[in-house]
Parts: sequence; C-alpha cells; structure tokens
Amino acid sequence: MSARGIFIAGTDTGVGKTFVSCALLHALRDAGVRASGMKPVASGCERTPLGLRNEDALALIAASDPQPDYALCNPYAFEPAIAPHLAAANAGVQIEPADIEAAYAQLAARADCLVVEGVGGWMVPLSDALDAGAIPRALKLPVILVVGLRLGCINHARLSVRAIQDDGCELLGWIGNTIDPAMERREDNIETLRRVLPAPCLGVLPHGAAPAQAARDGALARAVHAIRARP
Repeated sequence: MSARGIFIAGTDTGVGKTFVSCALLHALRDAGVRASGMKPVASGCERTPLGLRNEDALALIAASDPQPDYALCNPYAFEPAIAPHLAAANAGVQIEPADIEAAYAQLAARADCLVVEGVGGWMVPLSDALDAGAIPRALKLPVILVVGLRLGCINHARLSVRAIQDDGCELLGWIGNTIDPAMERREDNIETLRRVLPAPCLGVLPHGAAPAQAARDGALARAVHAIRARP
C-alpha cells in the first residue's frame, strides 16, 4: 500500500464529510496528485441494475482520478438508511476490517493518494466489537476531522478529538464546513476552535459551493500541503 492516505472523520452525521472529501479530491488533483476516494461502509443505498449504490460513494468516484470500481470504493453497502451495525445485522453481514484493507490495497496500487470517508461520527458502531474508528486504525491512516459549523460544534469537535486521540490515531488537522449559513458569531466560533483544538485548521469551506469550486478557491491549500508533506 504505497499511496498516501487520509481518513475523513466527522463530528456527527450530516456535517459534510462527503462534500469535504470530494473537495479535497479535486484540490489534490488540481495539485497534480492522482487521488481516489473510498467509502468503506455505507448505509442508505439504492437498488440499481448494477447492485446497491450509495450516493456518497458515487460522488467520491465522480471526483476521483483514477476512478475506482464501485466494489472497491464501497465494499460494504447496505440498503436501509440506519446505523451501520443495524444495517449489517439486517443483511446478515459481519463487517471485517480485513476486507476493507484488501480493497484499500487495490486502490492504493493505482493512486498517489486515497481519501477515505468514514461513516457517521467517530464512535458509530460497525458491530458489537467495532466502531467507525477501527477503519483508520486498521489502515494506519492519519485523520482529518470535519467540523460542521453550527450551534454546538465546539463541544462536538472537542469530544471527537478526545476520542480520536484516545484511540491512538494521529489527528492531522480539522476542516470547518459551513452547514448553517445563519450561524450566529460563526467567526468567533472558528477562532475558539483554533484555540482549543490541538491540531491546525486546514481550511474553512463556504456554504453552497460545489466541491470543485471550493477546491479552486484555495480553501483546502493547507490540507493538500499537509497531506503531501507526509512521508
């Protein structure tokens, strides 16, 4: 697995992990990096003639170059839009880190960098024995935390950072995503996050921009530099 990789975690469900992951893929590609996305576990998939397909995984594939095969991008796809451990149990499936590692290795053989998007928040269970944080641990990936900028984000971000560090993972930095454009004192909240989180801010993304546009605006330049600077 020679490619660099990064794991995109979120402070909660619905904070924009896919948006940030796609924007980061575009920013890496704009910097001349062959970058592909991966969504190891996804619930809320639709039945299609080709099998179950997840909207987030398809967005990652579309933002990738080279574009991965769907089965490698999203090895665990579940139909009901429920917590992944419940969806897996409904399907009679046990999520195995070894399967995710095997798919990752195949993707890594074709790309310079892999952007691996998590599912839900850091401690969402995948089974009785695994949570979402098991994925970056198995793949030995540093973490970028997506902070959904809305009321309560400081508490959610601090708790997520504590969990990431307690699990022994490296927090490369955090990215703010403006999911509530009407948030009061947004800039003050961002400055507070800069002070209290023990990792740098790698970008703040605006509300309503397309991922490619957010990348072209240079908002993720620090994130791209941090990823490329890793050995």
